[in-house]
Amino acid sequence: MAQTNEDSNNSVSPDIKANFSSVVAPLFSEHYLESCYPGLIFQQGKRTMLQINVPAKHLPILLQEKSSIKNNPDSGKNRPLVTGHAQEIKDYIVERAKGSKPYVIGTITANVDEQLIKIHNLGRGFCIVVIPSDIKLDITDGQHRKRAIQELIFSDESYLVGYDQVAITLILEGNLRQCQTDFRDMAQTKQLDKSLLLSFGEFEGRVGITKNLIEQVRMFQEKTNKIGKNASQKLIYTTNFIARFVSCVFAENTKDELKGYDVDKVSEVLSDSLNRFFLECKDTKDISETQTDKLTIHQAGAFRESSVLGVSAGLEVLGRLLHCIYDEDNNSFDEQKVSQLAQLDWSRKNSLWENNLVRKSASGDYEILNKPTPISDAVKTVKIRLGWM
Repeated sequence: MAQTNEDSNNSVSPDIKANFSSVVAPLFSEHYLESCYPGLIFQQGKRTMLQINVPAKHLPILLQEKSSIKNNPDSGKNRPLVTGHAQEIKDYIVERAKGSKPYVIGTITANVDEQLIKIHNLGRGFCIVVIPSDIKLDITDGQHRKRAIQELIFSDESYLVGYDQVAITLILEGNLRQCQTDFRDMAQTKQLDKSLLLSFGEFEGRVGITKNLIEQVRMFQEKTNKIGKNASQKLIYTTNFIARFVSCVFAENTKDELKGYDVDKVSEVLSDSLNRFFLECKDTKDISETQTDKLTIHQAGAFRESSVLGVSAGLEVLGRLLHCIYDEDNNSFDEQKVSQLAQLDWSRKNSLWENNLVRKSASGDYEILNKPTPISDAVKTVKIRLGWM
């Protein structure tokens, strides 16, 4: 458990600390049978709100979920629990805590009628908040976080969060309809794009390898969209495309996190092979060697439309083929076979991709079939063409 550095508080004189304690201590003693917390009072949205920090083990006692049921939104103050979401949060906390890594539990928002609690206003926004033992706080936002922590508290792994505290923003609001409106308003956040989530991911496993490739492979350097939507049209790939490719190379599975891999070692050997591949492949040579500031939007768009290597499905095919020629024991790729792959015609019009990865539409366009079966069929077709099976 992190300890407060007393030296950082030496600007507060002992007299002030003593005076503060003389005011606060009696209040805690008076309410020793109730839940009592230091708090901050603030105004927002024409209402009074409180900010309190509570031990994680208090959450199951203090907070209650009033989720809507079946087809009746008015039966609760927030949405029905999403199956599996609380487990995802729980798994995240457990994985990080057991790995002695930092993690964050976001602020939970709840509401309560102001008449049901006691607020001792100490001035300047400081207060003591007293929540009687028979009063529950109704969750407005954070029900899945609360459920995840609750399951941990009641499990054999409670020690993982036993010393944690969780911030609660408490809206002094007793009106059900307003509480439902508050939930709706707080649910307006935009989900982060997968590429941005990966860009912010910890530097390990496939995330670390992906980040290295984006810097070390000329075809990816400054041509990869790291944030998702609304990026430059000159960018060809996304971080998510490359991450799926990396997982295919080493695990033949687009979702494998590649835990335990030596990120720098495998990144180096894969980067070398890819630079060789993209330089030898006639479909990618010019794009690979052209710096982004000299690459036109037309060139980038034409490449994406003409080559299977310009889309996620094509990268996945390449990744699965590289998996076939990767020697895990020696951490090396068969360079002769890398060159064989580079000599293939990766254009959409090549009959090699016909009836597997590419379908010609009625309008004459060559459409990519980004599905498991077409991708698997394309890999098999290439292996037969090259005599690998």
